[in-house]
Amino acid sequence: MIGDPHASREQKEKMVRAFAKALRGETDYIFGPDMGTDELCMGWVKDEINRAAGLPKALGGIPLDELGATGFGLSVAAEVAVEYCDFKLKGARVAIQGFGSVGIHAARFLSEKGAKIVAVSDSHGTLYNPEEIDIDALTAHKSQGGAVADFSGGEKMDRSAVNFVETDIWIPAARPDVLSRDTLGDFKAKLILQGANIPITRDAEKELESRSVINVPDFIANAGGVICAAMEYQGQTAQGAFKAIEEKIRENTKEVLERSKKNGITAREAAEQLAMDRVEAAMETRRFGIF
Repeated sequence: MIGDPHASREQKEKMVRAFAKALRGETDYIFGPDMGTDELCMGWVKDEINRAAGLPKALGGIPLDELGATGFGLSVAAEVAVEYCDFKLKGARVAIQGFGSVGIHAARFLSEKGAKIVAVSDSHGTLYNPEEIDIDALTAHKSQGGAVADFSGGEKMDRSAVNFVETDIWIPAARPDVLSRDTLGDFKAKLILQGANIPITRDAEKELESRSVINVPDFIANAGGVICAAMEYQGQTAQGAFKAIEEKIRENTKEVLERSKKNGITAREAAEQLAMDRVEAAMETRRFGIF
């Protein structure tokens, strides 16, 4: 496999450095960490072409995974989105598909706000506890290499079961295309916060919203990491980055859900409309005008 995320450090370093050099001339592209890469990888990129965000702390970076920027942003989106739901965040039941760097921190921040994490999954299976999972203990178990389904604080289930448990909030926080129209089944959640990129197909999103499920699209809900990286690239501190995440995600989530409600369009259509409006407004300041 080319680009195997489980490759040895030596193999991964060679690939990352080669990829960085291949894109040396693409100066509008700034590298940042994602699945299979981390702050160390961004350090290699910076060493090659001096153009990366999400750097190790030793290089002046804001450690995204350690601080949980994306998970924090999801918790902010949740605070706004529940205003459009028939339940409160405090006491809300949450299921998280993908208990990795995004899911772990989303669970932590939401628990601090009073939500109850009742189901989580990783590639090995699902852990379900209708009362509440001890997230601190599960995180410690996971950090030691344990699978979530092997944790003693709940019922072990198939890994896809996390998508269909009785819950108020569902957070896909791993891979794309987790749900399609053909795999929706008996989906029960009332609010979706997309922690992963394109975790739900467009036709499935439309179907879910026709069932009155509130949906906050990926590039609105999971933008915390990107915002943090952008603030880091501009020389901001972690405190400044988290302030920006709070402000931007709160504003954008509300704007998208208001547009969706007012115009009778899906949340994704509203998000794309908002993005285009802002891009066109920015392009009006350019010498050659709107593209």
